[in-house]
Amino acid sequence: MNYKHLTVFALAAALTLGSCNEKKQEPAKQSLPQGATEQAMTIRYVDGDTIMEKYNLAKDLNESMLRRQNQLDAAQQQRSTEINKFGSTMQQKYKNNQYLTQESFNSDQAKLQKMQSDAQTYLGKMQQSIQSEYAQNSRQLQDSISNYLKVYAKEKGFDMVLLKSATLYADPKFDVTNEVVEGLNKRYNKVSKK
Repeated sequence: MNYKHLTVFALAAALTLGSCNEKKQEPAKQSLPQGATEQAMTIRYVDGDTIMEKYNLAKDLNESMLRRQNQLDAAQQQRSTEINKFGSTMQQKYKNNQYLTQESFNSDQAKLQKMQSDAQTYLGKMQQSIQSEYAQNSRQLQDSISNYLKVYAKEKGFDMVLLKSATLYADPKFDVTNEVVEGLNKRYNKVSKK
């Protein structure tokens, strides 16, 4: 699993779910109240990669996931080394005729299989824990961005904030990424390290 960018998917989901006004649009032609004029939508966009790179919450969560991945890698390496060492010892004993009975050999073989099984179980649980933490972090990041964008769009009078990568072309004058990152970082309270 690569946690380099915690999840651009979470960001895309946050922007999709949280950036539009929550009013449902009626299809087809709708008559306007007397004296009202039709108004153009006000749309802006943000660059998801820049938000993931500069939003302190995203950076902290990414660092947390990298630490967890490093812990998993270290545990895998440690278990692998222990198993390989015991396997080599068994091989040497067998080669040098140090197993005096079949029972002694079978006992070591059972121990090796148990070591492998225990390692697989331990590492599997650790991987599940990391995946669960990743999903929780993704939800937290998505909620944070979505909630901020709702407030931000309402304050600025924007009808919609799109993700730049979801558009074919957008004039750079409509890019509000830096403003959004600044606002996100202002309201972010650093989480304690896990």
